Amino acid sequence: MGLELFEKMNFVSTTSDHASVVSINMFIAILCVCIVVGHLLEESRWMNESITALVIGLCTGVVILLISGGKSSHLLVFSEDLFFIYLLPPIIFNAGFQVKKKQFFRNFMTIMLFGAVGTLISFVIISLGAISIFQKMDLHPLKIGDYLAIGAIFAATDSVCTLQVLNQDETPLLYSLVFGEGVVNDATSVVLFNAVQNFDLSHISTGVGFQLIGNFLYLFISSTILGVVAGLLSAFIIKKLYFGRHSTDREVALMMLMAYLSYMLAELFDLSAILTVFFCGIVMSHYTWHNVTESSRTTTKHAFATLSFICEIFIFVYVGMDALDIEKWRIVSDSPKTSVIVSSILLGLVLVGRAAFVFPLSFLSNLTKKSPEEKIDFKQQVTIWWAGLMRGAVSMALAYNQFTRAGYTQLRGNSIMITSTISVVLFSTVVFGLMTKPLVRCLLPSRKHLSRMISSEPVTPKSFIVPLLNGQDSEADLDSHIITRPTSLRMLLTTPSHTVHYYWRKFDNAFMRPVFGGRGFVPYVPGSPTEENERQWQ
Repeated sequence: MGLELFEKMNFVSTTSDHASVVSINMFIAILCVCIVVGHLLEESRWMNESITALVIGLCTGVVILLISGGKSSHLLVFSEDLFFIYLLPPIIFNAGFQVKKKQFFRNFMTIMLFGAVGTLISFVIISLGAISIFQKMDLHPLKIGDYLAIGAIFAATDSVCTLQVLNQDETPLLYSLVFGEGVVNDATSVVLFNAVQNFDLSHISTGVGFQLIGNFLYLFISSTILGVVAGLLSAFIIKKLYFGRHSTDREVALMMLMAYLSYMLAELFDLSAILTVFFCGIVMSHYTWHNVTESSRTTTKHAFATLSFICEIFIFVYVGMDALDIEKWRIVSDSPKTSVIVSSILLGLVLVGRAAFVFPLSFLSNLTKKSPEEKIDFKQQVTIWWAGLMRGAVSMALAYNQFTRAGYTQLRGNSIMITSTISVVLFSTVVFGLMTKPLVRCLLPSRKHLSRMISSEPVTPKSFIVPLLNGQDSEADLDSHIITRPTSLRMLLTTPSHTVHYYWRKFDNAFMRPVFGGRGFVPYVPGSPTEENERQWQ
């Protein structure tokens, strides 16, 4: 009897393993199809990789749904752990690693204004709108914590469609603002989401509000510090131990593992892992990347970009498949009108919530700018507003985390929120995404005006050696900056960008690069002409 039971269990396990292998093979094949189709559509740029993967995922979901007799539409069951632990880290790290730091830090205050303060404003508006409207619709069993979670879920933007149309060499200001705000926005949304989940919201008071803000600031600052420390530690280890003397593989492996370690440490300490790994990527690109051998630089640059690309495609393919999950739609099938109304309200709240901070904060940002070319004109503000209307993978992952267990839910209110999130993601990604290119063409300045805004940074991989804040300024330029004492409030607002850059360059050259390496550091090889170069860094 025991032997028969063991054989049956072994057969079930073998069958299950075989089914998993088949599913994984099919999913990998679909990813390959997405890459090929994306390449064929490269010239038009109307269908970017995100939309292509989403549409292919939808088509695949239809086929699986027909083959399974309406039982399932996807090959894999969605897991928040799969998304947050394995898929998201390469995407965010590569964003920090590849960012043009000169433009990012030149507009750092505006980016933080949009990404942090703007996300808070959007979160408040969407949450209040959800509370005032959805409570009247009796979406049982949603509670106050769910409505606040909805604010965090739909405050998370996905500006990938706009970024694929914008050119960071032709419109460096817009690209840096949209890119930087998108990353900071994702981190802020996740921090808000975690803060909402960790507090007892049964009795909301002023004290709870201050606690939320305090917790948010603590997570934001602590996560950033952890990412910077991890990046500096990797730079120091590689600079001192010279892994490249024996194996470039060790250099690449250490960079990857240190970046992932920073992400997992943030998860372990309940910090914002997104923010941690993003700033770890920035620090690694400024210090660590220059300490490795030339072959390792090429390898890491393309390896990080490739991993990020695959993870993005994986996410959008799965979102497309899961959009047709019959179980979720069956629960809300008795009230399709309610589902459509909820989706429309959420989309409207997204539009209003984003407009509520883009235009006012742009006005505030322009007050601190002295040069007209540094100011954000109305057409650029509309482009920034549009860039953040798309909702994507982060919104989906947060919605699954809040309203499902292991990818499934049997509660009507939760099912409505999941299906509504799917509807908003599909509509915003496909419809808004397809309209992005003509809108950007219509709104962006003419080529003559763009020629004055062209970035001085090269398009080649040499842009990776741009220092953190000073771009390609020569060392002689350090003394050419005249620091004037602000004589008015307006001067105080308009001069900090120059003084901060100047003092950062002095500090970086005097203290940071001699310890952690960076541009100008050549890995030491015993007996080589670079030995003298290394001595001057000691």
